Amino acid sequence: MKKILSTLSTFLFVSSIATSVFAAGDEATIKKLSSMYKSGDATQAIVIPQDTKFAANVKKNILPNINLPAGFSISVFAIVPDARHMAVARNKTTVWIGTRKDKVWQATDRDMDDIADTVEQFAPTVKFDIPNGVCFSDDGHLYVAERNRVLWFPAAEYFMESPDTVAVPIIDQGNLIPVEEESYNHTARVCAVNKADNKLYVSLGQPHNVAPADKLDLYQETGIGGMISFNRFPGDLDRKVVATGIRNSVGHAFNPKDGSLWFTDNQVDGMGDETPPGELNRMPKMGMWYGHPYTGGGEVRTNEYKGQTIPKKDADRYVKPQVEMVAHAADLGMMFYTGKQFPKKYHNAIFSAQHGSWNAVKPRGARVMVTYLDSKGNAKKTEPFADGWMTEMGTYLGRPVDVQQYFDGSILVSDDKAGVVYRIKYEG
Repeated sequence: MKKILSTLSTFLFVSSIATSVFAAGDEATIKKLSSMYKSGDATQAIVIPQDTKFAANVKKNILPNINLPAGFSISVFAIVPDARHMAVARNKTTVWIGTRKDKVWQATDRDMDDIADTVEQFAPTVKFDIPNGVCFSDDGHLYVAERNRVLWFPAAEYFMESPDTVAVPIIDQGNLIPVEEESYNHTARVCAVNKADNKLYVSLGQPHNVAPADKLDLYQETGIGGMISFNRFPGDLDRKVVATGIRNSVGHAFNPKDGSLWFTDNQVDGMGDETPPGELNRMPKMGMWYGHPYTGGGEVRTNEYKGQTIPKKDADRYVKPQVEMVAHAADLGMMFYTGKQFPKKYHNAIFSAQHGSWNAVKPRGARVMVTYLDSKGNAKKTEPFADGWMTEMGTYLGRPVDVQQYFDGSILVSDDKAGVVYRIKYEG
């Protein structure tokens, strides 16, 4: 298995050299859009029908299997192909949904019945390249973190009805990571705005199963296998590497109570079904190191670095996980609950999605977890909140990706296997 994974990592790089060509085809369009000119592109938004046999089958075949605590119920909010990470608008009941393909969707509840009436392609004249990471600021700005670019959509709520949308590069195509490091593995970025410094924080998963030694200096310098921050408006970028030693984080959020940054991290494959554990981490301060590639999850040493001494510059900055999750459950999107609809026990708790891994012989994951914090802001207990997306035979009915809070205090859960966004509300 070790040899297979090593060969796979090499193949990912060799085959990814040409990936930047795909995303380089819309510079002229972006220049026009950022200058408030029409693109001249006749592309119209794709519209996803909602009242279909497929939607009926999701309600019949998936929803009855989902287990929730007493007083909670689940429904279909929207049918959204390849639904990944989500961003919820302020002034309209709209949710933007990223994908690992080439589209961003916008789902809008127009008649205020808590079900999306329209799901349309957002900014169809922009050529997105793995626009997984979408995030929305309190002052009305939408950001999309792609494989190798970050775009800013000011007044996205206002322009959402038009094929042309104001789109401004904060980080130009090819400048988020070195072009020669582009891959199709571990390139689903996520983003979040930090209210404390008003900067954008973006994760940069490293593309290997275990990062090779000859890449470590480059990765620490650029933030690959870590997280970076930068100004969220054009001008001086002020790019900083704020965390390293992360294998592949696809979910992070700031605790609204103390401002600390928390993130999930997917861990090393090929070491067996039950090791190493997944991670939920807390960042006590910026600039810390989280173990990869010397550790594969928690403090389990990777086969490739077993017996090697961890450099002092890294060891001195090491932070152990707040929670060690089930191995290969693939913990992805997360959020802090700030609403008032759920019972008090859930206030300021972390809701996170477990997607499930390709590597485990015995399938696992496909559920939403909840982590409660103590008075000092540390994790004190983690337990399943919603499960049932996997049958007793190990078949995935769905695979949760992200959890975000809706405007009324309910939560939304995206599912890229079924292509659905669910809504979970409390009625107790």
